Amino acid sequence: MSSYVAPVRDMQFVIENLAGRADIEALPESEEFSADLVDAVLSEGARLAQEVLDPLNWSGDQQGASLGDDGVKPADGFGDAYRQFVEGGWNGLSSSTEFGGQGLPKLMASAISEIVQSANMSFSLCPMLTASAVEALEIHGSDEQKSQYLEKLISGEWTGTMNLTEPQAGSDLSAVAMKAVPEGDHYRLFGQKIYITWGDHDMTDNIIHMVLARTPDAPEGVKGISLFIVPKFLLADDGSPGERNDVYCVSLEHKLGIHASPTAVMAYGSDEGAIGYLVGEENKGLVYMFTMMNDARLAVGIQGMAIAERAYQRALAYAKDRVQGRPPGQKGGERVAILYHPDVRRMLMNMKSHTEAMRALCYVAAGALDVSRRHADEKVRASALARAELLIPVVKGWCTESGVEVTSLGVQVHGGMGFIEETGAAQHFRDARISTIYEGTTGIQSNDLVGRKLRMDKGAAMSELIDDMRATLGHLKSSENEDLQVIARHLSAAINTQKSATDYILAILDQDMASALGASVNYLMLTGYVTGGWQMARAALAAAERIAAGDASEFFVTKIKTARFYAEHLLPRAAALGMTIEAGTETLMALGEDQL
Repeated sequence: MSSYVAPVRDMQFVIENLAGRADIEALPESEEFSADLVDAVLSEGARLAQEVLDPLNWSGDQQGASLGDDGVKPADGFGDAYRQFVEGGWNGLSSSTEFGGQGLPKLMASAISEIVQSANMSFSLCPMLTASAVEALEIHGSDEQKSQYLEKLISGEWTGTMNLTEPQAGSDLSAVAMKAVPEGDHYRLFGQKIYITWGDHDMTDNIIHMVLARTPDAPEGVKGISLFIVPKFLLADDGSPGERNDVYCVSLEHKLGIHASPTAVMAYGSDEGAIGYLVGEENKGLVYMFTMMNDARLAVGIQGMAIAERAYQRALAYAKDRVQGRPPGQKGGERVAILYHPDVRRMLMNMKSHTEAMRALCYVAAGALDVSRRHADEKVRASALARAELLIPVVKGWCTESGVEVTSLGVQVHGGMGFIEETGAAQHFRDARISTIYEGTTGIQSNDLVGRKLRMDKGAAMSELIDDMRATLGHLKSSENEDLQVIARHLSAAINTQKSATDYILAILDQDMASALGASVNYLMLTGYVTGGWQMARAALAAAERIAAGDASEFFVTKIKTARFYAEHLLPRAAALGMTIEAGTETLMALGEDQL
């Protein structure tokens, strides 16, 4: 079974040439974000992933987490791996220095997130959820709450969770029924939450649950939701974990994948009520929740890309090793590795180019978030935030859907052996499948993209994005490089499709929201392919510049050829999606219930 190797060279290239490392380094409180620092952090992160996390991926999947009388026990080795992760300072990479974080840009943390998620997706979910809890508390918590919880969460001494879903309230948070009854300076919570990732474990001495619930006089619907901090152990006077709170894991879900990540059913208030502390104001929980959710959605988009990278590496190693048949046109002679068969090469190139496009788009979105939070100019911050918020549903939706496609191709490259668990290819496919569902399904992401992002600014942010893509197109067209010319032709057609589809959606949004939302997933996927193609084109331009300057290394030549493959074989999907969008949704609801 092949081992994971972090693609540090490509990560460095994307950070430097596409995500704007130098521009971020020039921002306030980012002066240390040098190319040397990026290289050092990536190299050390790769070591941790390759030596500590990747070796536990297969065994963790086979063993899984378990629930006993003393709570949830992680798979063997996970506790020690988490200790090394925390001791290395990885948990607080981009968190506030005020509470012990390292204060590095989101871009740097996103790159490390990719490495950790590629190496061991189940493990990565624990610190990912903690980061979301930290984000919510940093922005919305009181000074007292920050002083009580942030340092421990940022250091990783404690972990955090998100508690949104209930049996009757999945994506429809207006149906949340958990009760929060006021009692002095706190509340007592009663109810049940499901699908709580890493809801219980023994790797730390406390777990801080971020819980949505309703107070007694709360209005109906999403306007009546509040957010509460509910620690597993209540804090003693000195801030250490004290009395056990009335919150328990009562069962673990049996899942298709991510077996080593305990997905818990949590019972609150089985006895006297779980003590919780209100974050911010009552009935503002939905707003606060979206702080956690947006951070998590970017992380899950990175996860889709990361699992695709791991599946590609495994498939490539197998294709180089598996000897089977002779390539077309060869008569007699020795059989060759399947790498030399055209269809296997087609699949591998799809996997490679898809993953590189996803990586670039994820990092560009993370870089935009850094500019939106650190730039001194308010107008620049606002523009960067609009770009990040436009891209995040695309990153989450397109990268996870593409991750499922890439991991499925990984199984296919292995042939019959891909269907056998021992090769490891099936695990990546199983693990990837959840990514399109949690933190908001692809349909929810597309509804956000069309129903909120496009609608709120009447397409202004998308128009700016299209203008930026056309600026790149101009640089491609001015080049005499044949590969760049080919990329330009395909990108030009794709951008035109993006513009036409956007105009169509905007024209029907206010008159026929149902039809707009019916086309929204296709629009999200279209935007993903086009913006991914744009990033691949930018990568090809940067590589061509390096070659023109005298650096004809194999890496840059490969980057251009990979970008051309994406333009010729993946970008044409945009045209089909555009046709589907503008065909309308008349037939979508045409069949009656008894006809389906």
